[in-house]
Amino acid sequence: MSRLARLGAFIVATLAVFAAGVFIIGSKEYLFSSTYQLKTQFDNVAGLAVGADVQVGGVHSGTVTGIALPKMPGEKVTVIMELARSTHAIIKSDSVASIETEGMLGNQYVAISFGSAGQAEVKDGETIQSVPPLQMGELLTKASAILDSSQQAILNTTLATAHLNSISAKIDSGQGTVGSLVNDKQVYNNLQQTTATLQATMVQAQAGVTDFQENMEALKHNFFLSGYFKKRGYEDSADLAANRIGGLPQATAVKTFTYAARQLFDDRNTAKMKDPKTLKDAGDFLAQTQFGVAVIVVSTGMDGDTQKDLVLSEARAMVIREYLVENFGFDDSQLKTLGVGKQTGANPEADWGSIQILIYPAGTEIPAATPAPAVSSSTTDADPPVQVTTAETPKP
Repeated sequence: MSRLARLGAFIVATLAVFAAGVFIIGSKEYLFSSTYQLKTQFDNVAGLAVGADVQVGGVHSGTVTGIALPKMPGEKVTVIMELARSTHAIIKSDSVASIETEGMLGNQYVAISFGSAGQAEVKDGETIQSVPPLQMGELLTKASAILDSSQQAILNTTLATAHLNSISAKIDSGQGTVGSLVNDKQVYNNLQQTTATLQATMVQAQAGVTDFQENMEALKHNFFLSGYFKKRGYEDSADLAANRIGGLPQATAVKTFTYAARQLFDDRNTAKMKDPKTLKDAGDFLAQTQFGVAVIVVSTGMDGDTQKDLVLSEARAMVIREYLVENFGFDDSQLKTLGVGKQTGANPEADWGSIQILIYPAGTEIPAATPAPAVSSSTTDADPPVQVTTAETPKP
């Protein structure tokens, strides 16, 4: 090959390399593709320079073409960017620009977030929002403050450990109250005896309060003091018909509790209860179960005046209801009474009568109440009087 040919080949190769470089640089700077301009503003660009990358979603999509200082104090630095037209569909009016760093000490670049669907597209030359850049100086200051706090916490922990060691040593040597409790058995035993004495005193005090309450309840119904307490609202109602119904509901009872009158009452002709704790199983069931209505059905034996036995059965039902309502938590409006008087076909154990507590499911219709029975005026002095006593009902 002649010298002239070699020279021609060198010139052609040089021109090809130059053209390739121009195209590569032009492609990077978007000189040969369609672009549009966006702006954003920062209080401090944190070392960002002209020519820095602009990334959208982590992809190189533009270049910083200019950085303009503010004209007045208090204004912001304006960053001018050229972006590829392909990003126009994903950058919206709510997109945000931020200055990021490649690694810890790399070059700064501008990152633009994707916009939200439905937001307006940005226009050429529009200014989008920005967030302040994170500066390494501030980060190092915060890290230093955290380290100082950590050192102080470690120092406090060390001092606390030293105090605990000192306290443990004193306890081991028997110093102080705790040391005496740990090392001196006699001090521990005396403390236990004192605690037991205090507990016994508390039990006695509670028993005294209970006795006082029972005595006060008895005084409420004393003939001579009833007027005094009645003025203060302590007198219980004697209306036997307050919770009485005319008959049993038509539904089938889901639970039945049956008791002989001998188990609950002092005498054949009294409504004074002697052992109300017998009703505990029925009371617990009422308190722990959802039900529609419960009926206390009371009957008497076949002996005695029919009219007075009817009143006696009403009184017993009222006393049983009062005990259950006062000692077991449930809706007392669902508990009704039904005194039926004489009981036919009585067995020897039920010669004083019997008690049934019938519990019906929710939705059971309650029969209407009937008029209160009147005690016949023809009752002779030989008939024993009905004793209705609710005040002395023991607590469970």
